[in-house]
Amino acid sequence: MSKASRSTRILAGAVALGALVTLGGCSTSDPTKAATETNSAGGANIVVGSFNFPESEILGNIYALALTDAGFNVSTKFNLGPRQTTIPALTDGSINLMPEYNGNLLFYYDTTATARTTDDVDNALKTAIPSDFQILNPSAAEDKDAYVVTQATADKYGLTSIGDLSKLEPFTLGANPQFGELPYGIPGLKDTYGVSQVTFTSIEDYGGPATVKALVDNAVQVADIYTTSPDLVTENLKVLDDPKHLIASQNVIPFLNKSIYSTQLADVLNAISAKLTTEQLIALRDQVEGSSKTQPETAAQDWLTKEGLLKN
Repeated sequence: MSKASRSTRILAGAVALGALVTLGGCSTSDPTKAATETNSAGGANIVVGSFNFPESEILGNIYALALTDAGFNVSTKFNLGPRQTTIPALTDGSINLMPEYNGNLLFYYDTTATARTTDDVDNALKTAIPSDFQILNPSAAEDKDAYVVTQATADKYGLTSIGDLSKLEPFTLGANPQFGELPYGIPGLKDTYGVSQVTFTSIEDYGGPATVKALVDNAVQVADIYTTSPDLVTENLKVLDDPKHLIASQNVIPFLNKSIYSTQLADVLNAISAKLTTEQLIALRDQVEGSSKTQPETAAQDWLTKEGLLKN
């Protein structure tokens, strides 16, 4: 993923920069509770949006193609930008469905949120998002920051989880500039896992090629790389487990304006969430961003077909 795309991802989540303010209009109603059904597949006009990075466009195409197959009237508006663009678009109806990430969505609305696990994050979202919005079931697929080492380093020192980095101390960690101050970055590494003998190296491509190269070349021994990066597979890298939930869950989740809700729509999107895994997102990104340069729509179509999610 490009530096620009990574920058957009950082801007998309308030937790990354700690600069977004909580929006008004929140409600204590349960956004996972079924809204009043006013649309059937034949009558609902669905406009699917996406953030402006390839993974989000792939996910948007998965939603759009599956809903079209189910008989909905679907159009798309992809590559819109960060949440400062997509949330207003969801509010005014320019779009009415987005593939979202539950952790960053929560922190957008509540910058003081302390939820970290998938269940806790989703429960917190129920009271954080505005009452005219709805979330559906989260997928197992997550795209989030991760502490990553080479497989060779993991094997040599017996590293399986973040706490095991104590066996590697002292070491150098490479990550985006903000990582040195983020709660789940260098401060959290010390406070949560007791790992403190760390030299921080700022690399401004947000887990991209420069960060990966630094890790593979041993210029840094640990790096912050997103969990759906194809480089995890191609470069034989190891994502360290996070048993203490230092890094909040970032499960892919459908986020919609309640005006389009129907049981049929929920069934289609929840079926996608039930199938989608992190490993599949890595493979989808590799198709689109790797050497084959597959179009996001084609990659989405292939995945839906393989998973048996298209009926027509």
